[in-house]
Amino acid sequence: MARPRGARDDLVDAAVAGGRRERIRSRRAPQHRAPQPAEKFVGTFTALGDLAYEGARVSASVLDLDSDRTLVSIDDRIVLPTASVGKVLLLIEVAARVTAETAAGLSILEKSSADAVADSGVWQHLTAPSLPMADVAALVGATSDNLATNVLLKRVGLTAVRERAESLGLERTAMLDIVRDRRGPDDAPQLSVGSAAELSRLFAALARGEVVDAATSARVLGWLSLGADLSMVASALGLDPLSHRATDHGLLLVNKTGTDDGVRSEAGELRGPRTAVTYAVSVQFNDSGIWPRLRVLEAFRTIGFDLLEYVH
Repeated sequence: MARPRGARDDLVDAAVAGGRRERIRSRRAPQHRAPQPAEKFVGTFTALGDLAYEGARVSASVLDLDSDRTLVSIDDRIVLPTASVGKVLLLIEVAARVTAETAAGLSILEKSSADAVADSGVWQHLTAPSLPMADVAALVGATSDNLATNVLLKRVGLTAVRERAESLGLERTAMLDIVRDRRGPDDAPQLSVGSAAELSRLFAALARGEVVDAATSARVLGWLSLGADLSMVASALGLDPLSHRATDHGLLLVNKTGTDDGVRSEAGELRGPRTAVTYAVSVQFNDSGIWPRLRVLEAFRTIGFDLLEYVH
């Protein structure tokens, strides 16, 4: 972690922001050898250390997919809110059912007022009252669709999602509830929680076709590959948010993000010309204004630069 520094003003002027961008660029000068992980991820340790010093709770895990070597481990076993990242567990349960019975993917699911919820997703804005299960899952993968999430949960059941997660050996990662506009005292405090170590391992297992079976793993990755949110770690990769299912400049990304008040989380798999990694990063912070939030997003982008440098 970074050594403590003096307190920052809430308002960061353009000169300071510009200097910070230059420091990020300078850390990413091209290298013609494969540095050791600690050297390679110095930006990640510094950025998350800065956030921790400011009072945020941070957790990160990065694995080399080829060697299974741990490249980054920062409080990776603590449990933090992961917001919509937990929807990956729902997609795994749905994919397992579709793999076991192909017709399940064609079964028609209907949306209702009881499932309605605001924020992310497009189904709430469409006139179609029903869609095949596989298409509803694709909406979750593409736009983290909250309405589609609740419709799927109504079909498969939250208990089944939890049992599936436990069967995969996940002890600190779980989907806790349906998506709600407001959480009352009798509701789960978070949509999902997770351990960065478990999430990076989960994506490694998906990449290797080991989650339930190869067909199920591939189906989950297919849905997630539609994801349009590249605002966090993936913001450093220069990919097209609306079209990145094919290799672009040697890069291939599959990720899932989670956003809530004071929560930013992302887990995924990144393949490059040299190697591949899986990663998970979660930050819980005081979302009191735009500048604290932007500092968190800047840290995620720094992590993305480190991942890019490692795989490319």
